[in-house]
Amino acid sequence: MDTSASEPEMEIPTTTYSYDEDDTVPCQKADVNRFASQFLPPLYSLVLIFGLVGNALVLLILIKYKRLKSMTDIYLLNLAISDLLFVLSLPFWAYYAAHEWVFGNAMCKILSGVYYAGFYSGMFFIILLTVDRYLAIVHAVFALKARTVTYGILTSVVLWGVTLLASLPGLIFHSIQKEGTRWTCSPHYPSGYEREWKQFLILKMNILGLFIPLVIMIFCYAAIIKTLLRCRNEKKHKAVRLIFVIMVVYFIFWAPYNIAVLMYTFQESLSMNNCESSGQLELAIQVSEAIAMFHCCINPVIYAFVGEKFRKYLYNCSQKYIAVYLCKHCPALRSVKLEPVVSTYTPSTAEQDISAGL
Repeated sequence: MDTSASEPEMEIPTTTYSYDEDDTVPCQKADVNRFASQFLPPLYSLVLIFGLVGNALVLLILIKYKRLKSMTDIYLLNLAISDLLFVLSLPFWAYYAAHEWVFGNAMCKILSGVYYAGFYSGMFFIILLTVDRYLAIVHAVFALKARTVTYGILTSVVLWGVTLLASLPGLIFHSIQKEGTRWTCSPHYPSGYEREWKQFLILKMNILGLFIPLVIMIFCYAAIIKTLLRCRNEKKHKAVRLIFVIMVVYFIFWAPYNIAVLMYTFQESLSMNNCESSGQLELAIQVSEAIAMFHCCINPVIYAFVGEKFRKYLYNCSQKYIAVYLCKHCPALRSVKLEPVVSTYTPSTAEQDISAGL
């Protein structure tokens, strides 16, 4: 998560210098370092709290109440796990932003890999959710056979394997190094190929995390909208609403960061490699990444506002596990009973379940 002059790719900022065009005058970027040390630790702490609570509630509802009865449930479960992976690495990066890296080389590699795994897996499972909606609406007959829990588990395992491969460079190249008076955790590419590796990995991040998902989203939702306009089924409208909102919100939060990092990496080609422009790009990376961090807290909020059944399950959960203990002497709360969960799964019940949004 570094956005220093030498290491811009998704790392905690380090106190380093870049050089102006003549490569002799140090370019000190105090605004970037000040932003990192003052604002990132409390911001990461907020994301940790809300992301941990929100996604833990999603896991509880999916496992205890939904019972993972459909392919959509499986993908939503994995999306919550992905967000939790992302969130659980934040305390280490928060300390690093305020001080220095004190957790050793092994933790530097592991946590960098976990960070990337959270980033890529989140995008991959949003893509799967989009394709799942596409099959359910556009190819409804084929979806009856393809959209099963078994296939959902298999595709999830494959996606985690792809995520591991996509995250390997972050794990392999990251290591600790003494820079000035502090230890840093940043990528160190093979000597002589630093620029090539850096550009390749940034292009990979943008292709996998922005451009391919955007193409898939446009294709799937164009076909979905066309089908919905033809059949005008309100239940199917509800079925696509939740996933569409999740996809759009992802792009709103992550696209600015991806674009900023891309511009920073290729700033020489864009004639922006002077000290002022480079500093502005680094600050843009810091701000856009700070915004992107909140994405892992947003999905539970989307479920709460868009998913009707999620709100019902959340209310039942709060009544059973929270309100009862806070108000033990309240007879009304003691008498609350949850509605029985229907375990029988059929394509028709699955469609009704999805149509309510989670």
